Amino acid sequence: MRTQVVIIGSGPAGLLLGQLLHRAGIDTIILERRSRAYVEGRIRAGVLEQGTVDLLVEAGVGARLKAEGLVHTGFDICIDGTRHRIDLEGLTGGKTVTVYGQTEVTKDLINARVASGAPLIFEAENATLHDVESDRPRVTYETDGETHTVECTAIAGCDGFHGISRQSIPDSVLRTYERAYPFGWLGILADVPPVSHELIYATHPDGFALASMRSETRSRYYIQCPLDTDVADWPDERLWDVLKTRFGADAAATLRTGPSIEKSVAPLRSFVAEPMRHGRLFLAGDAAHIVPPTGAKGLNLAAADVRILSWALIDLFKAGSTAGIDGYSAACLARVWKVQRFSWWFSTQLHRFDTEPEFERRVHRAELDYLLESDSAQKTLAENYVGLPFVDPRGVA
Repeated sequence: MRTQVVIIGSGPAGLLLGQLLHRAGIDTIILERRSRAYVEGRIRAGVLEQGTVDLLVEAGVGARLKAEGLVHTGFDICIDGTRHRIDLEGLTGGKTVTVYGQTEVTKDLINARVASGAPLIFEAENATLHDVESDRPRVTYETDGETHTVECTAIAGCDGFHGISRQSIPDSVLRTYERAYPFGWLGILADVPPVSHELIYATHPDGFALASMRSETRSRYYIQCPLDTDVADWPDERLWDVLKTRFGADAAATLRTGPSIEKSVAPLRSFVAEPMRHGRLFLAGDAAHIVPPTGAKGLNLAAADVRILSWALIDLFKAGSTAGIDGYSAACLARVWKVQRFSWWFSTQLHRFDTEPEFERRVHRAELDYLLESDSAQKTLAENYVGLPFVDPRGVA
């Protein structure tokens, strides 16, 4: 079997890349080791940057997003119970973010892929990459106990942090950078109306909290917690009480509570792998980087990688030029590190670090005070939150 691009992984990154390349007339095969039901059932966040929304519309999968997505023109920062609004739209010349669950993005992309008739192979086990340093790499995989081989020109590794793609780059080539945060997020999902029509980021002496939503009737809340937190120690009533304290009296008065339909603890970390290209293997999304969820950048950063990689591969197959693929890693990493900086900064300002000296704690509070007093500081926050521009990979190498 032969195709032009093999895409490893059917998360949003792999599916979106496949959709963009299919619309450009480039043949792809997507291999996914999980079942379709598993992939479509994964619950993830869904605050989409302006550029991500525009890209999904360009890819032809924006109809339901436009109909059901919740457009947010700003968000609140709550400091010790007092809320302050950040006007994203006004500070960025009209840009916004849209709340639309990653689960829904994935479903839309899978439906588009199936409708196109392009190959999407679920439960493809033991995928192995071969000859990635050549211009004719191969991928082998198994289905129903039978081994298959796909020859191609490029491999896109969109298979997440634990996938085979990054592991296929030799240790002598790959460099990794990581920061683990000394706390996690305890999250609750409940079928209750959101406490606010926009997100609330709260910093409190007891720790961070976030009020988010999946729809106008389904809410998602998080609180900062120790890494060893056991959800069994957090009945719904206790969690709702803590949320009311951290959001302050105004929000507490209108907060609707109800039974949780999902509750979990997620660690926070930052991770970057360099380079994002090795031969004809290109990493994208979580295979190359992880960001803490504070700035809602994970899915958006993956979409940016895919935008840049689609340009590079279209340049390769349609123009016969390697300029795009040669510049891919540098173009992505230039944006990745800026997003890492923002996610680290936003996380640092809003969370409580128990071992942090009092001097640094007071500096963080001073920075938040400055943010609220300075239009320029708010504009910087808003520009990063709605999304930085995509970087054209041609000529970047």
